Parts: sequence; C-alpha cells; structure tokens
Amino acid sequence: MDFKDNKPIYRQIIDYSFNCILSGMWEPDQRIPSVRELAVGMSVNTHTVLKAFEYMQAHDIIYPRRGMGFFLASDAKERVNGTRREEFYNETLTSLFAEMKMLDIDMTDIMEQWRRYNNPEQQ
Repeated sequence: MDFKDNKPIYRQIIDYSFNCILSGMWEPDQRIPSVRELAVGMSVNTHTVLKAFEYMQAHDIIYPRRGMGFFLASDAKERVNGTRREEFYNETLTSLFAEMKMLDIDMTDIMEQWRRYNNPEQQ
C-alpha cells in the first residue's frame, strides 16, 4: 500500500478497512485479516494496525472473539457509512465551502457541474 504523507498511517489503514467493508470484500460476522496479516501485507508495524483496530472496535465496527481474531459487526457497513458521511460533512465540505468562497463559486455553479458529472453524454 502506498501511504500518503498528509494523514497518519493508522488513519489510512482505517480508510482501507472502510473501503473493504463498503465494497463487500469483508462481510458481516466474518473474520477479517489479523493485525499481523495486515501489518505484514502493508509493511507496517503491528502497533500501527492495532491502533486502527482499536479505533474500529471502539466504534463497534469490529469485535474480537477470543482466540479467533476480529470479526466484522453485522451492521458495520451502516456504521462506516455514517462515519464517512460525518467526516465528509465536517471535513471535506468545510474545506470545499472555504475554497468556493475564496473563488466566488456559488451553488448554481456547483449544481451545473453536478449535472455534467451525472450526465457526461449530454456535454
């Protein structure tokens, strides 16, 4: 995995995990890769992966089974979707709105771009 400098590695591992959950690669109530498996696969320290797992466990996205590893919660997809939406509203939109204000872009301009994005054949 190629890590970016603008975000802590454990947060990037959380993002990777969230993508696995939302894409269906990790299924509800099924075992997910172990801390060690992910650490080796991503060439990172096991403590870094453990920090990501602790975050996901604290948010009830994964749960441990003694001696068996971590499993994906049955409602993990909904929880991840909620978490991602909250991040989008609090971080992405805040930054976007600031940029729009600086560039004097209004919502009419955005709606036109949205229509073009959703209907590329009508351009």
